Amino acid sequence: MIDRRHAPTAVRSPYRALVTEIDWADGHVGKYPHEVLRGYCPCAGCQGHSAEIKFVGGGDTSIKTIEPVGDYALSFEWGDGHATGIYTFRYLRSLCRCDECVPPAEKDARPVLPRS
Repeated sequence: MIDRRHAPTAVRSPYRALVTEIDWADGHVGKYPHEVLRGYCPCAGCQGHSAEIKFVGGGDTSIKTIEPVGDYALSFEWGDGHATGIYTFRYLRSLCRCDECVPPAEKDARPVLPRS
């Protein structure tokens, strides 16, 4: 069963936007800069097979499409055609960059994340 806070109710990513917003079932509105989403792509091509996920800069950060993956994740197709990352809802929630989740002084930090 999916933890209620990890269940999205809406995803907004307008054409040419630089940030995608996700409304979560617990009322939280997550903010996801495309640079962060692309930089933390969880696919093996970007991250290898290590136990950690590192920010990997580069690549087109425009989003062509967002597709659901079952009832547990989203898949993004980036402007350059890259589309192999599966972002679980739990993982997306951890990438939120809103003021509630990340203090303003840490907005530009790109920490190493554990693979969950």
